[in-house]
Amino acid sequence: MAADIFVFDRSLVRKKRARAKSYLADSGFLFNWSQQQIEKRLEDIKREFTTALQIGCRTQNRLKDFGVINHISLDNTAAYKPDILAEEDLLPLISKNFDLIYSALSLHSVNDLPGALVQIKQALKDDGLFIAAMLGGETLFELRHVMQQTELELHGGQSPRVAPFADMPQMGNLMQRAGFNLPVIDSEKITVTYDNIYKLMHDLRYMGEANSIKSRNKKFVGKDFFSRANELYQQLYSDQDRRLIATFDVIFLIGWAPHESQQKPLRRGSATNRLSDILETKEEKLPC
Repeated sequence: MAADIFVFDRSLVRKKRARAKSYLADSGFLFNWSQQQIEKRLEDIKREFTTALQIGCRTQNRLKDFGVINHISLDNTAAYKPDILAEEDLLPLISKNFDLIYSALSLHSVNDLPGALVQIKQALKDDGLFIAAMLGGETLFELRHVMQQTELELHGGQSPRVAPFADMPQMGNLMQRAGFNLPVIDSEKITVTYDNIYKLMHDLRYMGEANSIKSRNKKFVGKDFFSRANELYQQLYSDQDRRLIATFDVIFLIGWAPHESQQKPLRRGSATNRLSDILETKEEKLPC
């Protein structure tokens, strides 16, 4: 793994997730919603999966309705009592072992995401399904902007305080590079409002999603920093009731392990009809 891939302090990710376990009943709304969305998409697929792997255990296993008999869980912290204790980008999985692999908001802080996707694809049986929810590029853009502006104003510089997340085009490209067939990428934005920035930071900490960037500034910034950040947040990103707006951009990934029964694109040049005939227009040659 190249050194520049190490964006996240994975030991800190592990500690924050373990510490958050006892608070998820009150602060885990985003994980529960993402799990529900995954289940809705599985309902549309209308297929049974006998052997499933859950990557990340901050949501409950509720897949019995989809025919799952053998359910295996994987997490990077023992706090959730997973069947497999491992990092998400170092998956100790048997090749072609699962009908279904799913993950609700556990892959966005992986250092080697391309490698993780390749390993997931390899662990699927032929025609097996991967479905996941990840935090996307516009997540907490309000907080990111406010933190940057506050640090520039008070300290004359910037340090990363909100994690960088991949966007939909990037995830589509990574799914194709990993070898998934028929990839489908979509996203939904969840808007949550808070009384102040302290309530937002409290929620992030209790979700286990506080800053775990390896190059973060580890010095305590003090009350003045957050007081000014709260003022800027209210000025720039508040609703009519002066509540702060926080956006969570959730990207959903669906992809299949290759199988000969799947649809394939037609060979280039194999079309039997002209587009101009279908559109009932006159075809004109462009000048050379």
